[in-house]
Amino acid sequence: MSYFAVALARAESGWTGEELDLDEVEDLEALTDLLRDLTDEGAGPALMLLEEDDEYVAIVRVDGGTGSLEEPRVFLSDRRAVQGSDVAAMLWEEVDVDDEVDDDEDEGTRPVAEPVGDSELLADLGTPSSVLLALCAEEGQLPADVITAVCERAGCEVQLEELREG
Repeated sequence: MSYFAVALARAESGWTGEELDLDEVEDLEALTDLLRDLTDEGAGPALMLLEEDDEYVAIVRVDGGTGSLEEPRVFLSDRRAVQGSDVAAMLWEEVDVDDEVDDDEDEGTRPVAEPVGDSELLADLGTPSSVLLALCAEEGQLPADVITAVCERAGCEVQLEELREG
């Protein structure tokens, strides 16, 4: 599977970012440490935004700098991604996913996505839960489109586009 993952951190001078290689990240704790290393002490949140094979969006948010005790906040646009993606499974460690997934019987139709996690994690950055869930559910909306919309609202779209072109 192919993915695009970026870390964006808000510093006093504005947003900074870098593309991530998650193949080298062992678990959510290691990702949390990596995101915290990107933030200035207490300056702002750090986000990991991921889209994998146009299938789902994953967002991880870390607040506070190195040494913070706050837990990371995680959102997946579709819980079924945990079954088919090592990256999604790593991000959603405590999920209890049934072996059976409700697939639509009709060939060629895609089952409705089931978002899981903290859908409020971007509320203070301009994307309240209702908007995030609506973006993820919108017909024809690709995960990359969701990430772009979230970054537009947070004010870090320029950094995202530079990393995509990069």
